[in-house]
Amino acid sequence: MLRGRPGERAGEARLAQHRLGLSRVAPLVVMSPAFVKGGRIPLPYTEDGGGLSPPLRWGAGPEGTRSFVVWMEDPDAPTPEPFVHWLVAGLGAERDGLPEGIPALGTDVAVQGRNSFLREGYIGCAPPRGDIPHRYHVQVLALDRELELEPGFGRQELFRAVRGHVLGFGETVGLYSRPG
Repeated sequence: MLRGRPGERAGEARLAQHRLGLSRVAPLVVMSPAFVKGGRIPLPYTEDGGGLSPPLRWGAGPEGTRSFVVWMEDPDAPTPEPFVHWLVAGLGAERDGLPEGIPALGTDVAVQGRNSFLREGYIGCAPPRGDIPHRYHVQVLALDRELELEPGFGRQELFRAVRGHVLGFGETVGLYSRPG
């Protein structure tokens, strides 16, 4: 998954939201104070800058919401599956966002999973130099249950844990590219 394959891209159909069939759940409003939906992700949230996790805000979940999950993926990566930049669980129903710069380890804010570099926490945007602008989908799921995942959980484990428990969904998308 770490080695790019020219000409192959995961595509939007392989994003978590499509794999989970979330078109019929309640909508959530998701945004980042750092960038507008469809706009360029600022340098501090990329590997070319500080590599900080972006601040996020979302609306209240539908009735019955017990927790939230944040899932950030890049479907434009030259890989068979979307490149996972961030997996976050353990967010209580009272939360309506995440602050900027959550550390990968030692945080009481949330439980973080493994990114595509197999490390816990957020990894900044870093598409191949000279490639098309990549779209970074920040997906927020409202769940009818609290998840009991250990730090370092993976994408497939998160799929299994949330399947059948999603009450609401929303996303924001940021763009980033690097000169050749």
